[in-house]
Amino acid sequence: MKTAMRRIEIYDTTLRDGAQAEGVDFAVQDKLLLTERLDELGFDYVEGGYPASNEKDAEFFRRVRDLSLKTARVCAFGMTRRKGAAAHTDAGLRALLDSGAPAITLVGKASAFQVEQVLRTSLEENLAMIAESVAMLVEAGREVIFDAEHFFDGYRADAEYARRAARAAAEAGARLVVLCDTNGGGMPEEIAAVTRDSVERLPVPVGIHTHNDCDLGVANALAAVDAGAVHVQGTINGFGERCGNADLISIIANLALKKQGYEVLAPDSLRHLTELSRFVYEMVNMNFDMHQPFVGKSAFAHKGGMHVSAVARNTASYEHIDPERVGNERRVLLSELSGRANIKALTRRLPAGTDSALMDGILRRVVELEAEGYQFEAADGSFDLLVRKCQGTFRPHFETLHYHVNVDNKSGGDVTAEAIVKIRVDGHVCFEAAEGHGPINALDAALRKALNGRFPALNELHLVDYKVRVINSEAATAAGVRVVIESQDRDEVWGTVGVSENIIEASWIALLDSYEYKLYKDEV
Repeated sequence: MKTAMRRIEIYDTTLRDGAQAEGVDFAVQDKLLLTERLDELGFDYVEGGYPASNEKDAEFFRRVRDLSLKTARVCAFGMTRRKGAAAHTDAGLRALLDSGAPAITLVGKASAFQVEQVLRTSLEENLAMIAESVAMLVEAGREVIFDAEHFFDGYRADAEYARRAARAAAEAGARLVVLCDTNGGGMPEEIAAVTRDSVERLPVPVGIHTHNDCDLGVANALAAVDAGAVHVQGTINGFGERCGNADLISIIANLALKKQGYEVLAPDSLRHLTELSRFVYEMVNMNFDMHQPFVGKSAFAHKGGMHVSAVARNTASYEHIDPERVGNERRVLLSELSGRANIKALTRRLPAGTDSALMDGILRRVVELEAEGYQFEAADGSFDLLVRKCQGTFRPHFETLHYHVNVDNKSGGDVTAEAIVKIRVDGHVCFEAAEGHGPINALDAALRKALNGRFPALNELHLVDYKVRVINSEAATAAGVRVVIESQDRDEVWGTVGVSENIIEASWIALLDSYEYKLYKDEV
């Protein structure tokens, strides 16, 4: 008999709780774009912010009304009325109503300790604050979700009072009570037991909101769902204060792919998880977490030769899911740990054939170069050229005769770079100079001028990232450096690498590889 699927509501609080993370900030337009993206994937709720706290959030709620959302309900976040005040006169509650949000998430204390030591009011007054605030918003026609703050800490110290706080919200009309592990200190077995007890005792459905202070945010959320929670709150990529919130990317993937009997988001949305994760990283100008489960660039990367050999036979040997199910991809890396299987996997798309002597030669050259400081994990373009060189099929499209760079600190404090490049193309010597914002920008500009339209495809080439890494730091300012340049055209992004004790030379090596890779790949 087929088990009935249980729908789990996914509530995103990236725009409010996630924005409390160090280094994370969202412009109003960013918030609107992410709201649309989450709606397209079938998220049930998007918490837009705290309209009483700042003008940016208030503007978001004014502008979000113009979006044509299909699945997501926009939530405004706020607190219960102030102690000793009437709900109908409370400015915070009024701001929630004025936001126009169809759903309101109201946070209130569910811990006797928090009530007495932080709010500094009586336990009964706190219950009245919860009940009266919820009732006012419900009477105004809004859906109310009650976040029972510090619920698990409160339950641990005084379970009966924690239950009374949750029940006060439910009986006042809250559609849902969310149990919050606000300090992130709960263990999965405790979260499960308390959630199960709350599901049995409360007259409304139960949700879960966990933090990651013990690195258990995702595990605790999943434990709560198994115990009966039907609603999960979290953030994309786990953004949040301190150690972050539970990562919705991992929660969604686990519920959809690992757990039995749960339904989340819209059909076919899982394959967009990697895209969503990286979209949010880009939005806040943060580097991707390479090792993030499911969606990280290294999540399905294989480096050891034995592993690569096994994956070539059966991907299930070292992969728990097909990476394409979450929009990710399998990657094979090169290093001194690599074997012939790595080379075979990487050269499958290149004109290298399957000659074992060639494979051994490529591997030997990789090991030699890595001893000098090269790494090819992020330099697939340079590896492509390396294969061609080992084959004997590499023919440079142009020859470098001379280059020179000068950096000048002019009067007024402006720093400029000037580069001179002399190359030979098809027997003709070309000599050009150019200025740039920095030495590499100047070299790039001068090289393009020297080539002077001989290779029109280079008009599509753009350098999009530049990374420098010291190899032997003990040598101080004489240390060798590794430069990785990331380039792209209309079809592809690739990396190239150069190593030298001179940062300009290392950059020039990587720059030339980028040009050569572009020219070779367009000839195929």
